Amino acid sequence: MTEEPKGFEPEPDVPSEASDKQPDAAKDAGAADEAAPGAGGGDAKELTALRAQLDQVRTALSERTADLQRLQAEYQNYRRRVERDRIAVKEIAVANLLTELLPVLDDIGRAREHGELVGGFKSVAESLETVAAKLGLQQFGKEGEPFDPLVHEALMHSYSPDVTQTTCVQILQPGYRLGERNLRPARVAVAEPQPGAGKGDDAADDPDVAAETADDEETGGPDQG
Repeated sequence: MTEEPKGFEPEPDVPSEASDKQPDAAKDAGAADEAAPGAGGGDAKELTALRAQLDQVRTALSERTADLQRLQAEYQNYRRRVERDRIAVKEIAVANLLTELLPVLDDIGRAREHGELVGGFKSVAESLETVAAKLGLQQFGKEGEPFDPLVHEALMHSYSPDVTQTTCVQILQPGYRLGERNLRPARVAVAEPQPGAGKGDDAADDPDVAAETADDEETGGPDQG
């Protein structure tokens, strides 16, 4: 028998399909490398778009917040205005009511001065005065106080050596006020200082004038001298 010589083993046959696939794999790798930068660019564009949307949302939120703050301020101003108007209307209503009651209070005052405020009438009168005081009614006007045309109405006028300025010497009808509002002035009789009384006092106090007066009296007056 003839033996075959030993040497290199024959190479196995490689299918043609495998050799064909190797270039295709290289192409796929190159395509993946080319696609990678494109994918990064798309993410950047998407991130930019999201940031723009976020800025728009923040701007809209700021505008809505400013609108709400302005609306709240307007509502607070409205509440204060309504409360102020409500208080003003209440004060006007109370003032009108008390103004209508002033003649009744005058009658009660005259009855008290004449000693006619007795019995049940006295209780009713005192209750009415108490209610009026609770509503804020205040009486003013006293004898001896300086005359003030803003709160006094002079019905009688006279001169008196006992006063140094225009003074209320008699209260003919008391005045009434509600808070800072005068419902009715106090009707009074006033007295003013005597005309020339001030000049006489000044002459008595001036030594030169007094000396001249004494000389005139000694010589019988300036005409006779």
